[in-house]
Amino acid sequence: MRVAVLGAGLAGTMTAYELFRDGHEPIVIDRRSQPASETSYGNAGMIAPGHAFSWASPAALKTLLRSIGRNDTALRFKLQADPHFWRWALRFVRNCTTNRAAYNTVRKVGLCLYSQSQLHRVVEETGVAYGAVSGGALYLHRDPAALERGDRNADIMRRLGVEVRRVTPVEAARIDPVYLPIIDRFAGALYVPGDESGDARLFTRQIADWLTARGVQFRMNESIQRIETSGKHVGRIVTDKGEVQADAYVLALGCYAATVGRTIGVDLPIYPVKGYSVTIPIAGRNNPPHLSGVDEHNLFAFANYGEHVRLTAIAEFAGYDWSHKPSDFAGLLTAARELFPDAGDYDQAEFWAGLRPMTPSALPIFGRARYDNLWVNAGHGHMGWTWACGSGRITADLIAGKEPAHDVSSMLHTAQRTLAPWPRSSNASS
Repeated sequence: MRVAVLGAGLAGTMTAYELFRDGHEPIVIDRRSQPASETSYGNAGMIAPGHAFSWASPAALKTLLRSIGRNDTALRFKLQADPHFWRWALRFVRNCTTNRAAYNTVRKVGLCLYSQSQLHRVVEETGVAYGAVSGGALYLHRDPAALERGDRNADIMRRLGVEVRRVTPVEAARIDPVYLPIIDRFAGALYVPGDESGDARLFTRQIADWLTARGVQFRMNESIQRIETSGKHVGRIVTDKGEVQADAYVLALGCYAATVGRTIGVDLPIYPVKGYSVTIPIAGRNNPPHLSGVDEHNLFAFANYGEHVRLTAIAEFAGYDWSHKPSDFAGLLTAARELFPDAGDYDQAEFWAGLRPMTPSALPIFGRARYDNLWVNAGHGHMGWTWACGSGRITADLIAGKEPAHDVSSMLHTAQRTLAPWPRSSNASS
């Protein structure tokens, strides 16, 4: 079967990989010159089941309300006139309850663990290299009260099978020596041995090269003009360079899955949340962090890519705005220099901002969307790298009419229109 995959980011590329693996003929269309040039370009790099707490929560709602009109917080909210944002925001608020946060966390962790296993399979099948670092991640807390709260909150992860250890600053320094000079600057950490990191952009491009070498067509620098439909069927994709006809189509366009979907009556509750990243060359310095992690006080993440260190922070509701200016990174750089003064050459930093495709529940959207040959793999938010390989496998299974190995009943397109019920059984994460 010929399948047109719209989008060459992590989600689209991994969907194409799984379709090719199943014997189909995928063709990938993207407006950029290279795969992984938008959301997948500068993300945090963490593959982190241990940090899959629900983004929508009572605490997050309070923080967002306090951030209105401010630019000095890790969560930033700018009032907007876009009616699609307000519809999304209402759904987000409905997810900011204790029960909903717990339910969404259960679903997120389950998908993380499944997807991580699929990543390991893909790497074994292809041999791609992407600066992978195993050995866990450290989530640092600056004061004892915050560490205590974080440890209590981590109980849900432990119940779901994620190993989380509470460690002292000295123990953290034994795990990663970068903390030895600064053990007086934090109260302790939560160590998740199973978390990993790696360069998502490099991984995506390596997989795309692997597929291209085997005849899969990536039509880059090609913008979608419109999707033509007839009744319950998608007939073709019209681009600025021609047209593409296929047996099936997959919307894997990140934030733009929502805007493109609306042109053909597909309502996807996805809205962009802007993130910022800084990439600094290690440049021969001898004390960058080896393992990835998060400074929970300043809410910035970090990962070592071998020759570079990636620093990421901020969740900003600013619409479809990719712009950034030096002052946007001031808080991140100050916090990073304090924690990792010798991580790399801060004067040679590369700055980037991108849009995370968030759903109100922070769960992705899969499944058939209105038309009998149109499928969705979108809405991965801040977990796109962690979920990419599992999402590709799930989408390929759904297209083939198979029951996915992981339960995605609460993530199917029709289920996203309303809140899924609180699970009655204890195996809701399966």
